[in-house]
Amino acid sequence: MSDARHAALVDRLATDDTLVEVGIGNRPAVAAALADRGCTVTATDVSDREVPASVEFVRDDVTDPDPAVYADADAIYALNCPPELHRPVRDVARRADADFRFTTLGGDPPLVPVTRESLPGTGETLFLAEDNRPG
Repeated sequence: MSDARHAALVDRLATDDTLVEVGIGNRPAVAAALADRGCTVTATDVSDREVPASVEFVRDDVTDPDPAVYADADAIYALNCPPELHRPVRDVARRADADFRFTTLGGDPPLVPVTRESLPGTGETLFLAEDNRPG
């Protein structure tokens, strides 16, 4: 991830206090930077992952989630989120009454209704699920 993309993502996501990153994989830089900014960050993945001490890690599968992992989140985000996870993550965020923000893989379109936000200086789009909140 380029420095400009990383900085723009962190700037945008840091507007929320409590965040959960779905599918952190081997890319903890954004979660770590958010924690450095004072955000409370929990990272999830289906496999055990190494994360910085400032980030809590929970092994969880968003297609069969533990709702407690997401319950206190202001926002749930996923970077390079594959299309097959757009709806499951949106549903988890709905139940938690949290925003769902995500980027996609390459040219993959979002499979849920979204508002698009261009990240300054990057050419990158951050998506916000529009119908995320219940009711």
